[in-house]
Order: sequence, then structure tokens, then C-alpha cells
Amino acid sequence: MTLESIEPLGADAASTASGTSPRRRQTSKPSKPQSSGPVKGHTSSDGASPRAWDGRSKFPHIGEYGFLSDCETNALIAPSGSVEWMCVPRPDSPSIFAKILDRGAGYFRVGPHGVRVPVARRYLPGTLILETTWQTPTGWLVVRDAMLMGPWHDLESRSGTHRRTPTDDDAEHILLRTIKCVSGTVDLDVVCEPRPDYARSEVDWEYENSGYSSVVAHTGDSNPDLHLRSSLRFGLEGKRATARTRMTEGATHFVAMSWGSQSAPTTYAGALDAMWRTERFWRDWITQGEFPDHPWRIYLQRSALTLKGLTYSPTGALIAAATTSLPETPGGERNWDYRYAWIRDSTFALWGLYTLGLEREADDFFAFIQDVCRDNRQLQIMYGVGGEETLEEFELPHMSGYEGAQPVRVGNAAYDQSQHDVWGAVLDSVWLHAKSREQLPESLWPILKRQVEEAAKHWHKPDRGIWEVRGEPQHFTSSKLMCWVAMDRGAKLARLYDEHDYAKSWQKIADEIADDICTKGVDERGVFTQRYGDPALDASLLLVPLLRFLPSDDYRVRATVLAIADELTEDGLVLRYRTEETDDGLQGEEGTFTICSFWLVSALVEIGEVERAKSLCERLLGYASSLNLYAEEIEPGTGRHLGNFPQAFTHLALINAVMHVIKAETGEAEKGYFGVHRPV
Repeated sequence: MTLESIEPLGADAASTASGTSPRRRQTSKPSKPQSSGPVKGHTSSDGASPRAWDGRSKFPHIGEYGFLSDCETNALIAPSGSVEWMCVPRPDSPSIFAKILDRGAGYFRVGPHGVRVPVARRYLPGTLILETTWQTPTGWLVVRDAMLMGPWHDLESRSGTHRRTPTDDDAEHILLRTIKCVSGTVDLDVVCEPRPDYARSEVDWEYENSGYSSVVAHTGDSNPDLHLRSSLRFGLEGKRATARTRMTEGATHFVAMSWGSQSAPTTYAGALDAMWRTERFWRDWITQGEFPDHPWRIYLQRSALTLKGLTYSPTGALIAAATTSLPETPGGERNWDYRYAWIRDSTFALWGLYTLGLEREADDFFAFIQDVCRDNRQLQIMYGVGGEETLEEFELPHMSGYEGAQPVRVGNAAYDQSQHDVWGAVLDSVWLHAKSREQLPESLWPILKRQVEEAAKHWHKPDRGIWEVRGEPQHFTSSKLMCWVAMDRGAKLARLYDEHDYAKSWQKIADEIADDICTKGVDERGVFTQRYGDPALDASLLLVPLLRFLPSDDYRVRATVLAIADELTEDGLVLRYRTEETDDGLQGEEGTFTICSFWLVSALVEIGEVERAKSLCERLLGYASSLNLYAEEIEPGTGRHLGNFPQAFTHLALINAVMHVIKAETGEAEKGYFGVHRPV
């Protein structure tokens, strides 16, 4: 498909004009008014209030953003046609556009003059190419946005960033925007106003030749220079590059922004060819996957594409989300930088990718895990996309934050926290990888041996848990559970490696941990609790059946799943924990965690509550954005997305939940994936 053959849009696409989804269900309770968000009286860095005169937010809803990626960096595009978040050359580099965090922090808009709300937005099927359709009083306009993929281009010398095996395709480091007037006449506006280094710097523009079609923004030391090339004529107005024209029916234009060594297209025909190559790349990639013939297939495919877009292909890292500091609580302080790779995601990522037949991506992520475990290093919970170990956290007080939510943070201080789930995550990943190949590579044995020994050494000590709370360390039950996973999977791998003495020793410790959990981590009702000696519930205990700690028909498993479903929910959606019951070192409440709600779907299937699981899964899928994307949280009652976006862990949990329900519907015997049950 090209811009020369734009097919009509159906009702579903047209319904996205206001950012709503035709699938969205009404909750049983009336919708609550949306939170006002910002701290009262707070203003953005340009002196403007984060709310318009009529009280509406000047910020798009988080779930209304479109997501683009070339598997090396990414961008978020608002419904207005503005790129409002982009970091180059890596996803964790300083931003060049950050309007999503401060309305004066830079943007790049292509769209009709005087019209900000499109009539439809969609991805071209099977791709990460975003298409936006506009209606103006005088005509219709279609804009397509993509981050270009092309043939491998490091031919004369090796890449300075790639550690994984070169493929046929690679990022072009070009954001391409093609425009076509399909009816009537439309006045087109283009405005590019970069604000490098999280809006702490400004650019210097200049023309690159004697004409008007090519300009460059010099960004200083924080980001690479940005080159703009177009079929339009640019004017340089202060810190902006702008272009405008009146388009008539059939007229076409393009705008390309590049930041690497590859040259941007110079003609519209060249732009179409580049767009077609990118479209073919994504469709060829998604065709390699194995997706069930089911109505929910579209959610699985969009989740797979999103996860691919959240990978950093040079190293195989999978980042948790594309953004930093999008608030978990409107106007609150629970704002974190998620542009890094969490080791705990590895088990879910590998299972999700293997289940969908995307083995190359799974292999690359596993290779990244091997890289960070090398040289007998102490394993961290998270790393930079290049494997960096130090992720110093600092704040950006000059930025207003999304709807006034402060602080805006860069880096993540949790990188040096003690969290005992990390060893179990690595060992489970190794076990999944080894099972898929029925062998254990010799190079992995020293790595896994060290991680098992670390779990054995620390399992009885307190930590800060799976949710990285910033209160005092506690004896979190889920941390003990993951230490059990480390010992259990270590024993299985030792047997696979014919190290039977290690297998016997590690299994003995696994049984000791299991007895400790079942003695101290269960209340009088038989419900697994958040921490030893306290009745508080925690959604992480939904992993008890998923990790095969106990059989799904064990009374304690059923009691735990149903207690969380009935007592740790708001409007039927699952909280991580009750903030008033957990010392997480922060103030205020948070939304329901979509990861946990999808975990509940899987856990309900495990205990035989298939109809309840299916109903919840249908509801959760109805909360997807109009582009089938998810943030970290959903606000109960309103369905509004909160937290960083799009969130890899949410999409991984979606894959798990959807496949659980589909397998239950089709009567497949193996409902889960984490291996066999522990003998009881």
C-alpha cells in the first residue's frame, strides 16, 4: 500500500476522532470526573498554565499518543500531529522534543492550519506506520509517519553500537512524514522546534545549500545535529524551522528529519519508496510470528509490534517504556524513568516472544542478559540499553511535568537497590531458553551457578521487593518466591548439565524456602500475603500459580487468587497493593496496574475460573487505546491511561493472559508455560 492508493476508512477508524475506542465498555459504576492533575497554581516553563481557560488540560491523554520506532529510538505523536516526545540517538538519550512533559519543551508538527483534531488515526495493518486523516472546512488530508528501516548500511566498517548478529535490515535514523491532499484544498503547516537536552538547550538553524528545502539544527553536545529535508520551502524563524503551503486535490509533499549518516529522501517518489521499504519490513517481520486464528489476534499482533519497537536492536535490550515521568497518579510524585532494561521482565519477554514464534528477538534479549551477567559481575535489577550499570537519578525542576506532575526525573535510583527477585528472573529465563533447545550452552553454566548461589546466600534477608518500594526493606513473600524459582530452576538446569550434586543441594534449599513461605507467608485464611507477619495483600502473589510454585488446585492458590480478585481491586481492576498498607516511601495513591489485572486473568484460568477470566480479559482489551496501546496503569472509573507509555510489561502480560484464555477455550492441556509443578 502506498499513499497513491489510500483505501476508505471504516467506522472503527473514524471513531478515533476523539481518541475513544468503539470497543470501550461502560463500567458498572458511573464515570468519575477526570482528575484536574496539576498542582494548584503550577505553571509550565514558558509561564503557561497546564490547563486552558475553560479548565481542560492542555496535554493530550496519555493513551492518545501514537508510538513510532526504528528499534533504536522511538517517538510519541499526539493527535494534533505533533511529535511531543523523542530522544536521539538512543531511547535513553536526552530529549529533543519533550512537549509531553512541558508545553514549551519542543515539538515537530505536520498538519492542517487551524485544525488540531483528526477524524481518524490508525496503524497500517501489521506495521508501526501511523496514518492520520484530517478534515478541514475545505478539504481532506492524510499524513503518514514512520521511522525508516532500510538495508544494513555498515558495509565499509563495523557498527560502533551493534553487538548482535547483523541482519538484512537496520534503522535509517530518519523520521519521515508524507502528506497527501485527497480532496478539496488544505492549508498545510509544518513547525519544527527542537529543544535539546530536556529543553535545557537551544538550537541554531542554518540552510544547508542555496535553496530552501534543506536546513540543519545544530544542537550542541547533548544530541546529534538534526537535518530537515522536504519538498516544501523552509523559513527559519528564531528557534523554529517552518513551512506552509496550500495543497489541492492530489498534491503531495514530504518532510524528513535525520540524525545519522544516512541521507534522507530528496523527492516525493524517493519518500514513497522509503515508506514502502519500511512497511514491507514490519509486515515481513510480523509474518514470522505465530498468531492464533482468534478475534483477539489483533491485540497479540499489536503487542508484538510494540515490544519489537521497544527493543534496542544493537544490544537486544528491551526497555520498560518509551518515556520518563508520566505520572502514575495525576498531579502526583510517582513519576519514574522507564527507558531502561529490567531483568525481571526477561521471563515474561522470553515466554511471550517464544510463544508467538519470535525466536530471534528472544535470542537477542537472552544474549543481552548474558552480556550483563558476564565476568561474574553482581547482577543488578536494571541496566541501560547498552548494558550501562550506573543510572544516576536526577530531577529537572525547570519542567512543569505532565499536567503539573512533579518531579520530572531522569535516571532511576532503583538500579542499586537490593531486590531478591532478580536471580529467579535470570534463572527462569535460562530455563526457558534451555527448554526451547533441549540443551544448556556450556558458557552459561558459570553464570547461572553464580546467580543460584547468590539466591541461596540472600533469600532469608529482607529487600525492597518486586515493586521497588523506597521504604524500609521487608521480608516480601514474592521475593522469597523468586528465590525459590532461582533454586528450583537451578536444580533443573544442573540435572540438564549432569551436575547432580549441585542439583541435589539446590533442590534442598528450594524445599527449605518453600516451607518457609508456606509457614510465614500465608494468613489464617490460607492467603499468601505481601510480607511475613502482615495480612496486606499484594498482586505479585498472583505469580504463585504462574511460576508453578504450587499446583493450581491447591486451596492456598485458589484462596489467594480470589482474595486479590475480590479485595485488591478498584472497579474490578487490580492494584499492586494498598498504599495505606505499604510503606513505599511516597505520598498519594496510584491507579490500578494493568500488568496485575492481566496476571489475574491468567491466574483465574489456572484455578478453573475460565468464564470470569474471559470476562475480565474482554474488559481489559476494551480499555486499550484507539491504537491498541497500553500505559502502565488504568484509572478506575474513567479508564484513563496513567504512567509511562507504551509499557512493555503490560503488553507482555496481555500476551500471557490472552494466550491463557485462548488455550482454555480450545481445551489445550498446557495452560501455562513456566514448567512442571513442584512435587508437594
